Amino acid sequence: MQNRQPEFSKGKEISMGSLVPPVLSDYMNYRQFLADFYLFKRKASKGSLRAYTYAVFSAAANIKSPNYLKMIIEGKRNLSDDMIGKFGKALGFMKDQTEEFRLLVQFTQAMDPAERNMYLKKLSEHRVAGKLKSGEIDRKTWEKVPNWVAWIIYAMIDQDGVSFDTATLKKLLRGKASEDEIDNALTTLITSGDLRRDEVTGELKKARSLTDSPEEIPVALVRKLQSQLMYLGLESLYQDQPTEREFGTLTLSLTKSEFEEIKFKLRQMRKALHKDNSIARMKDKGERVYQLNIQLFPVTNAVESAVKAPAMKSALDIQVETPIVETTPVEAPVMMAEAAPVVPPVSPVSAPVSAKEQKNERSNVSSLAATAASAADLFR
Repeated sequence: MQNRQPEFSKGKEISMGSLVPPVLSDYMNYRQFLADFYLFKRKASKGSLRAYTYAVFSAAANIKSPNYLKMIIEGKRNLSDDMIGKFGKALGFMKDQTEEFRLLVQFTQAMDPAERNMYLKKLSEHRVAGKLKSGEIDRKTWEKVPNWVAWIIYAMIDQDGVSFDTATLKKLLRGKASEDEIDNALTTLITSGDLRRDEVTGELKKARSLTDSPEEIPVALVRKLQSQLMYLGLESLYQDQPTEREFGTLTLSLTKSEFEEIKFKLRQMRKALHKDNSIARMKDKGERVYQLNIQLFPVTNAVESAVKAPAMKSALDIQVETPIVETTPVEAPVMMAEAAPVVPPVSPVSAPVSAKEQKNERSNVSSLAATAASAADLFR
């Protein structure tokens, strides 16, 4: 059963003409999953001698309160760790499913953004492990794609004065990667042909782009790598001095057309930065490797009753009265705790997008390691 949940935490429309049970991994809110599970069980038991009720669920979970499930679904109660195990039993979950349900509960109930992100990371990793185990994600494809450590090391080829031994790399990476991770990353880059050693000098050099076959990269791996790099940004917010980083945030109300235009301009800006940097690195080496994260994401749902007529003017011709809240670029707060979005000012696009360019935009992937080195666009 596919999760037709268009906006975060909105209710999912349930097809009552099907008896396919809801799939836990389709959900990002455990209360919605429980509501859909209950509706499914009600539908499945229609016409039977014993209809499925909240009391039946409580009995299966060995809970005294007959309406406990109803209170959980409506958000009147939270699930404790002890209750999570009982719910897993009533839901018919195996051990792995119960653990996934536990992580989903912790993610849903967490109020602090940093804590929510921690549980989201654990939930994502658990689900990926399950897909690898079941064969839904090809393990060989997964393992041959470089991880975040490999992406940074690949970028370090363009950093001046780097000695590519494990101890040096660990120090340069600020201890964020273990020696095993560094060794594995180097091995992967060399055996895959992304890096090669000069036969005369023994110096490591780039042999090809890391994104020669972006279509082969599993979506789950894309999300994992992006989240890892976003977490590096969150750490930088607390570890690095304001003079060594540039964090800024914007919170603004947009129409759909304005959103699409900003997204296009950000992609163009990212490509321009990457092109300029690639040219600069052909002339001389860089001094450090930097990570540039560009994020534009919704923090509210649209009001269903608010239907606006199409705008006749430029999509970004935003009037003064448009609600905009801008934080100071120094010590800007993290809006979603993944990483403070880095949104530098962009110049207007003078020419409209051709059909060919739009097609290329869709096939392009967003930059994973848009570092000071020449990491190419990876993510869609």
